[in-house]
Amino acid sequence: MADEKELDLVMVSPGAKPPVCKIMNFGKFLYEQTKKEKEAKKKQKVINVKEVRFSPNIEAHDIEIKAKNARKFLLAGNKVKVTVRFRGREADYSFKGRKILDAFFEKVEEVSIIEKRPKLEGRNMIMILGPKKA
Repeated sequence: MADEKELDLVMVSPGAKPPVCKIMNFGKFLYEQTKKEKEAKKKQKVINVKEVRFSPNIEAHDIEIKAKNARKFLLAGNKVKVTVRFRGREADYSFKGRKILDAFFEKVEEVSIIEKRPKLEGRNMIMILGPKKA
């Protein structure tokens, strides 16, 4: 029947019992499949993770500037990874890092939520913030 109509016999779902076949133009079928895949890819939202780094002896004004940048990232829909890097003996004063991360979160609190609480990992204290849902 497919040869009479000058079309192809395409197996649509080979896993079914019995397998389902259709008489159609195979080239057109492939074209529509790729078109659907591209359309689905366009609708996906890519979430990037931006990083903001501090040292334990950062000044208050510098925290404000970095908070302003982080606010831009959060409003754009990105996640923000906030890192305090300890060098040498600074790691003994990890409470300073927690204080810095808390002060930073207070500045971006209205546009973000904490996804991962501050935690010391090696020589870095890391906190991850996500954008607040509207």
